[in-house]
Amino acid sequence: MVTVDDVRQFARTLPRSSEHLIRDRVKFRVGKIVYVAFSRDETLMGFGFPKEEREALVAAEPDKFLMPGESDLRFNWVVARMAALDDAEMRELVLEAWRMCVPKKVRLEQLLAAERARP
Repeated sequence: MVTVDDVRQFARTLPRSSEHLIRDRVKFRVGKIVYVAFSRDETLMGFGFPKEEREALVAAEPDKFLMPGESDLRFNWVVARMAALDDAEMRELVLEAWRMCVPKKVRLEQLLAAERARP
């Protein structure tokens, strides 16, 4: 199980990422675009995800993922149960959500830096 602090530690490593507390909810943004947000009780993590792929994700693992609320269906967004995520999966989901928000140049710089960091 991952926590908001686990996500926070990872999100801080991503260029242009910033943390905000909005209406008692922790959210991570790139500029004005939210790419990760938590429920008030921090049991659910919403994150950027391609609309055309989310139904398949939810259908494949309904105990882990769920569709966003009706007001968020228009966005590239899906929700995960925090208790069902492990650290590696959280990092992958947060990274991909972040990549959807940053300019291509920033994405490429991050990919190159990650490649150089690998042993």
